Amino acid sequence: MTKEEELLRKKSPINIKNKKASFEYIFVDEYTAGIVLTGTEIKSIRMGKASLVDTYCYIYNGEIWVKGMNISPYFYGSYNNHESKRDRKLLLNRREINKLREATKQVGFTIIPTLVFIDDKGRAKVDIALCRGKKEYDKRQTMKEKEDKREMDRVRKNF
Repeated sequence: MTKEEELLRKKSPINIKNKKASFEYIFVDEYTAGIVLTGTEIKSIRMGKASLVDTYCYIYNGEIWVKGMNISPYFYGSYNNHESKRDRKLLLNRREINKLREATKQVGFTIIPTLVFIDDKGRAKVDIALCRGKKEYDKRQTMKEKEDKREMDRVRKNF
């Protein structure tokens, strides 16, 4: 990811993160994918009414899908509102999908959505990561590092 892309993501008013993913998994590889939305889903995302809690991706018939992503129904919508927890198709190149398929065949690897954002052209994008689950001692180490960083920041502010 280039610095320009990082700046655009930081400028985007919508950054829906999966905060638990970095605690539960070690990110091996990251991809940015488009997402196929229907009806009022993009309006709900622009309002920040989406959640990545307990989501994961799977590959079916050569296509990658995200399961468990919650996009709340649009408040001003009519009877045509979308279903909030349906499976949504992600848009990746065939080469990237094949690479992910081969990687997930190995034991312990999974694909997790980490971030939903709006790009500079107004399209919803999803950052997904090929992940390996952390062991209990890895989680304790992560918590210890965060605690140490907080303590160092507190000490710096006092001086």
